[in-house]
Amino acid sequence: MPGKSSLVRFLHKRYMEFKRFPLEGPVEIIPRRFGDARGYFFESYSYRIFAENGITTEFVQDNQSVSQKGVLRGLHFQEPPYAQAKLVRVAAGRALDVAVDIRKNSPTYGQHITCELDAEKNNMFFVPEGFAHGFAALTDNTIFLYKCSNYYYPAAEGGLLWNDPALGINWGVTNAIISPKDVVLPTLQELNAPF
Repeated sequence: MPGKSSLVRFLHKRYMEFKRFPLEGPVEIIPRRFGDARGYFFESYSYRIFAENGITTEFVQDNQSVSQKGVLRGLHFQEPPYAQAKLVRVAAGRALDVAVDIRKNSPTYGQHITCELDAEKNNMFFVPEGFAHGFAALTDNTIFLYKCSNYYYPAAEGGLLWNDPALGINWGVTNAIISPKDVVLPTLQELNAPF
């Protein structure tokens, strides 16, 4: 019979899959959903399972938004010492989530990755500090949930222009609906990255 630690690792893999990307840091997490005639159940977060898979971030604030199809929010970050890591998912609908590496000494600085979040799949996306983050709602009434590792601090807000050609992001929406604040964010060339 396997030892207790290997059994725990086996059980954790049964409940959650952790997928890495070419950019170091972000992770897609896919929980296993257990369903029957009554409905379904899945574990959406476990500090122990996350820590065993290299994510030891502690979260202090949960946020929720609702967006119509075509709404694009981002790209946002908070400057240190108020920087935030985020764990995001959708409870209804679908969204294209985007993380841009803005760590000055990173070999992938300025590069991005995308992760489609789907309420039917229940997948999550971990975005560590040092990344600008945004998403586009791909369906009406997309309910977007995110856990943050630090509290919101308005004076530390920063961002990147969502459609900067240097980023080359395909958001998967036409005629994106953007807030006035996000339209005037700096380009990557103009950004003085704080990480």
